[in-house]
Amino acid sequence: MFSNILTAAICGMDASIVHAEVDVSHGLPGFLMVGYLGSEVREATERVRVALKNTGITLPPMRITVNLSPADIRKSGTSFDLPVAVGILQALGHVEEKETEKVMFAGELSLDGEVNEIRGVLPIVRMAGERGIKRCIVPWENEKEGAWIPNMEVIGVSSLKEVIELLKGKDREEGNGGKRNGDRAGTKGGQKDGNAKERGRTETDAGKGGKRERKKQENHSEYILCAAARQPGKGEGGLDFAQVRGQAGAKRAAEIAAAGFHNLLLIGPPGAGKTMIAKRISGILPLLTKEECLEVSSIYSISGLLNRRNSFISTRPFLSPHHTITAQALSGGGAYPRPGVISLAHKGILFLDEMPEFGSTALDMLRQPLEEKTIQIVRLGGSYEYPADFMLVGAMNPCPCGYYPDMERCRCTQTAIRKYQNRLSGPVLDRIDICAEVPPLTMEELEEGGRERQEGQETSADIRSRVLQAREMQRRRGSGKSNAALTLEETREFCRLDKDGKELLEKAFGKMKLSARAYSRILKVARTIADLDGSETALKKHLAEAISCRVASGGYWER
Repeated sequence: MFSNILTAAICGMDASIVHAEVDVSHGLPGFLMVGYLGSEVREATERVRVALKNTGITLPPMRITVNLSPADIRKSGTSFDLPVAVGILQALGHVEEKETEKVMFAGELSLDGEVNEIRGVLPIVRMAGERGIKRCIVPWENEKEGAWIPNMEVIGVSSLKEVIELLKGKDREEGNGGKRNGDRAGTKGGQKDGNAKERGRTETDAGKGGKRERKKQENHSEYILCAAARQPGKGEGGLDFAQVRGQAGAKRAAEIAAAGFHNLLLIGPPGAGKTMIAKRISGILPLLTKEECLEVSSIYSISGLLNRRNSFISTRPFLSPHHTITAQALSGGGAYPRPGVISLAHKGILFLDEMPEFGSTALDMLRQPLEEKTIQIVRLGGSYEYPADFMLVGAMNPCPCGYYPDMERCRCTQTAIRKYQNRLSGPVLDRIDICAEVPPLTMEELEEGGRERQEGQETSADIRSRVLQAREMQRRRGSGKSNAALTLEETREFCRLDKDGKELLEKAFGKMKLSARAYSRILKVARTIADLDGSETALKKHLAEAISCRVASGGYWER
């Protein structure tokens, strides 16, 4: 008695098909699982055995052997419980083989037979669709997550008994007196079953044999764009640039950074508004495309951060980790590698407040992802690559006390100031396109902020409209990328300078001792400023502003 059930294993950002091969034969009774298994997968033997017993199916005293093939891919997580249980049921004759053909299963089992939530359903269902599989049976909590993949039938189940009835073609509520399987007051099964309408299923009439019709998600791309556009021009938490008084230079730097997806560093004393500005940048960025939504959502699915209520990421992420974060938590990793914070910030903003307070190892770890837009994690079990195309926004004080160069308030020695500023290494600073000073506000600026809206005070929607126009110019050039992501060849093609611009850049290159990377990044920023100005050519004035962005205002660094 042999069965073969389709399931999947998460390998980095992708999922790989796994065959749960089950053999039930006469011999010394036992339950053995093989196939390069993690500890949580090996524990599935007890979960499956007890879950089957509590579902009303007692395993006969026979030898059960389960192989998760291919055996050279490490299996981790608890998603293999359900396919192993279904494989045993099929091998024992409780389920017919034709009912499981081209059906993918994934889910964790509780000892009482409930099917629990797992991580990674979105990439699993996406891979299944690419392989021609049209039906996936997943935990009920993950059903909405998987339903975002078009042309796929994703069925959420809450119990093993429900799976058996489904595979036997029985109506879910048939013979249960109108109550769902596992409907017990005060239990999680009862809570799940009480949301039948939310599950998006309808029962057909008896003339159709009790078969169920499923409500399908229609026009995914339009829904994603509508969801992302619910509050256009709003930043993290619905914040608006109109709430930021003064700081015209810093807001201009934020606009340039958003228009080209450039890295930004804000420098100023405590309470000047650095964090306020950073939290509002996400509100002036363009919406995510459908493919970007799927990619970001896949990262969150693999990390176990999606649920039934929040089943899809349709807005740009904004992550602000505490400065005590470790390099591994920032980059990702672990015995079974998972995405880190920089991957969770993919296509969004990674905000490092009090940037010099972060460990030097953590900051220097950012150097490669900032260039490559990916991060590769190598462990004994294999090599994993995660995307890390984020916009780095940093905020820092100019010295430990925060008030340099105001020598009337600054209490720091020159040695302490240099030591503090040197916490940001040269290679990290070289990868920051724009530095902007955030000076302290005057009393007049704060009092004007009490009015409903100052004359000429711009909202996030105003700034965002210019950012979108600049992005449209970048799209029309045919690269399909933000200016910050241009390759060397594309930079030479799209960031050409006139004669005056070349002369200015020559002087700046010699005087500022620029690196080749800084030279290229200045050209990209100049191209972004020209896009905001609606100019097809980067003029001398655009280049001059880009060069000024490379110099930390106030003379904090000589670079």
